[in-house]
Amino acid sequence: MAKCDEGYLCEVCGREVKGITESDLYLRYVTGEIDGQALLASPERHLRCNPFLAQFIVDSGFAPISVDGPFSKEFMEPTEVVAKEDLVTRGWRRLREVRKLGLPISEYPLEEVRSEK
Repeated sequence: MAKCDEGYLCEVCGREVKGITESDLYLRYVTGEIDGQALLASPERHLRCNPFLAQFIVDSGFAPISVDGPFSKEFMEPTEVVAKEDLVTRGWRRLREVRKLGLPISEYPLEEVRSEK
């Protein structure tokens, strides 16, 4: 996270989101759910403070989150779950990668998201 991108508070718990690998906002940007303008205007949350999205991260480096009730992925179509897990997990891994590469923010999104523009 660039120095200017540090210090944002989570709208759910009120604590600081310390880096992009904890950021729901940056994950949604990387996966193409929001664009660059929304990145600047949207509230920040920890990934764990958005369990609906976090439940789709399937990686040994991320402790699994389960969601109870109708928003649990167990109530979704299996093919939709697989696709969402693939996208969100690749996006989360991309956040870990870009943190080390020193790329401009415009290059953070996944390749297929960048090529859609």
